Amino acid sequence: MLKLNLLRHAKSSWQAPDLDDHERDLNDRGRRDAPRMGYALAERLEPQPVHCSSALRARRTLEGICEAWPQMSVQAHVEDDALYTFDWEDLLAWLQSFGGGSRNCFVIGHNPALTNLCNQLVGRPALDNLPTAGFLALSLPVDEWSDVTEGIATLDDWLFPRDLPA
Repeated sequence: MLKLNLLRHAKSSWQAPDLDDHERDLNDRGRRDAPRMGYALAERLEPQPVHCSSALRARRTLEGICEAWPQMSVQAHVEDDALYTFDWEDLLAWLQSFGGGSRNCFVIGHNPALTNLCNQLVGRPALDNLPTAGFLALSLPVDEWSDVTEGIATLDDWLFPRDLPA
């Protein structure tokens, strides 16, 4: 059994409309929600390596998670340009090539790719939209990442910032 953890980056800023999308930072809500999610996820998960989109907003989300979850900050963090995608099929291909013998994979990425990947892996519309800083945990009943395919996953857990105490 493989475990896939997906986290959408926290709310990003649109204050500089001429800024390249890849370089957009978090807004105030995003800077607030990332540590709140880190604190909550520390209660649910074991610290683990993280594979993060190279986009600034995704990297800042990881920093916020680690700020509130120090055990996560000492894990390996891999910044990957391939995770800067909005296409679920790109994510599935990345996941199928994921190696290293790890049974867990934690990805920080973007929508609509994360929402659509979840729905495709589960084999039905499990959610309409993964909100910013939203978290999903899926189980995949296979032994190798290369065997991950559509319709096999179970959505085990989810957590959204709106569900956290103020």
